[in-house]
Amino acid sequence: MADDEKIIQDLLPGKFNTTGKVWVGILTAISLVGVYAYYRQLRYGLIVTNMRDYVSWGIYISNFVFFVAISLVGSLITAVFRLAGVKWGTPLTRIAEMIAVAAIIFASIIIIVDMGSPERFYNLFIHPRIQSPIMWDVIVITTYFFISILLLYYPLLPDIKILLRFKEKSGPALYKFYSFLGSFWKGSHKQYLLSKKAINVLCITIIPVAFTIHTVTSWLFATTYRPGWDSTNFGAYFIAGAFLVGAGGVVVAMYIFRKCNSLEKYITLDHFDKMGRVLVLLALLYLYFNVNEFLTPFFKMKESEAGYLKDLLSGSFAPMFWFAVLTGIILPIIVLLFKKGRKPLPMFIVGIMVVVGAWFKRYLIVTPTLLHPFLPMHDVPKAYHYYFPSWEEWAISMGSLAGAMLIITLLSRIFPIIPIQETLTEHHHETAAQNI
Repeated sequence: MADDEKIIQDLLPGKFNTTGKVWVGILTAISLVGVYAYYRQLRYGLIVTNMRDYVSWGIYISNFVFFVAISLVGSLITAVFRLAGVKWGTPLTRIAEMIAVAAIIFASIIIIVDMGSPERFYNLFIHPRIQSPIMWDVIVITTYFFISILLLYYPLLPDIKILLRFKEKSGPALYKFYSFLGSFWKGSHKQYLLSKKAINVLCITIIPVAFTIHTVTSWLFATTYRPGWDSTNFGAYFIAGAFLVGAGGVVVAMYIFRKCNSLEKYITLDHFDKMGRVLVLLALLYLYFNVNEFLTPFFKMKESEAGYLKDLLSGSFAPMFWFAVLTGIILPIIVLLFKKGRKPLPMFIVGIMVVVGAWFKRYLIVTPTLLHPFLPMHDVPKAYHYYFPSWEEWAISMGSLAGAMLIITLLSRIFPIIPIQETLTEHHHETAAQNI
């Protein structure tokens, strides 16, 4: 019992220290700047952006694809690991669930931002067109959002019962919140069985939904007749990239939470080593789809795609393209092949590289293609031949990224980062095995 109390005390959410308060303040400030930029966009219209007739999907859609991609981590770490019985993944499941929920929330928000007039979103429901991939995207994103929320909530119920025992530590406001969320949970055997069954159903459900959301998102591009998007490889290409960036995001969060909350005993060197191996596998898979995506059109070099490929591989977008490939795929593979590269600090750096490289990769999926339409640009202003986001676009995009990190930060303050009850159960099993 003494060990149990020690584990509970170690894993209870704590109040922000000075560094945490500064971090929350910075994220809040960036988010507020983004809100102000969005106010300007609402007031003056999309003219405040640098999107025009050709580049009508700018940094907003790049951000949307990035958020959708990183949200896949919820199904990778939570669903796949749970169904496969991967016990070492237990300390990582809630981190993955928090990232998934935050990402899918801002994926939804950034789509509304991109519409210009938010009331247009209402038209999707009063004038739906089922033959439109945009409608499919709305349906699967909404479904994925609710499943992700439930997949975060159900495993929390046993932990909420534990949190209710520590009213003095959590404070009256959080105590009321915990009571609202889980006062009905008594911890009976019947409730555990029902909860386990519900979690298994959600894990089974979220995997095809997650694959669907990334496939449908890829179809938004692939069903648009443009050089670079006219590909049957896009669905698998998007899913492979999403698995990679999602795992990279978890690695970054693992390191930060471990460092800031002194969780070295629970998020161990072995977890980093195993996640490093997972990252290598996912990076190799994504590298394969990248080669497959670009090698075939490069070999054919059809006139319609020649300008796009040259601009991407050796033209104005080449520095960003090779930076994204080297930083987000090649270098992580090289580093993680060595055991020393799978230590916490190198893994943290590699995780950042993967996430940053993934963001630029999404930007490259959107912008170069739109600047190379099948019908060449004629008799248009010179500015239409180029695209660089306005400060409002940058502010809104950075504000959305900061907002997602703020949600993850606040969730980690409200709920245990590592599942307490599952950790206790595994500790009991290990102790019993040692005593046999």
